Amino acid sequence: EEFQGSRTTNTIKPAPTTPFPSLAGAGNVWVGYEQANCKGEQFVFEKGEYPRWDSWTNSRKSDTIGALRPIKVDSQEHKIVLYENPSFTGKKIEIIDDDVPSFHAHGYQEKVSSVRVQSGTWVGYQYPGYRGYQYLFEKGDYKDSSEFGAQHPQIQSVRRIRDMQWHQRGAFHPTN
Repeated sequence: EEFQGSRTTNTIKPAPTTPFPSLAGAGNVWVGYEQANCKGEQFVFEKGEYPRWDSWTNSRKSDTIGALRPIKVDSQEHKIVLYENPSFTGKKIEIIDDDVPSFHAHGYQEKVSSVRVQSGTWVGYQYPGYRGYQYLFEKGDYKDSSEFGAQHPQIQSVRRIRDMQWHQRGAFHPTN
């Protein structure tokens, strides 16, 4: 932990089920997966330092990364629509250019079974306050919660992943 060991500046390829206690994001945005072949729990890494495994996961389930890939962040605008039922049916909440720490504060329940991302890149969280399991949403349609990696259709908060090119202050500020 605490950045002991070697440092890799290119693609990080840890072996499956190998503990990966600390990371330093070098500028790109990455998504890590608990299992090989981009399966299992997801972890989003933005620029900054992650000195302990519990600084990059809220689930307390896993301290391993089996796969890691870069995330393409190419949009200045952000628009996402989340639906209560599969195949884009039922009650919906539309979010444009804003982070939402609690769906309940906006009168929406936590059940999200399908998602349509019209622009931008987003992270959905199982619980309010950006806590719990993380789900990466890139531009496209997710007709069922299994398509975005959720075992249960529960999302209670979302935030944008913003490119420093357009958003100089960004969404994540590491502390020194």
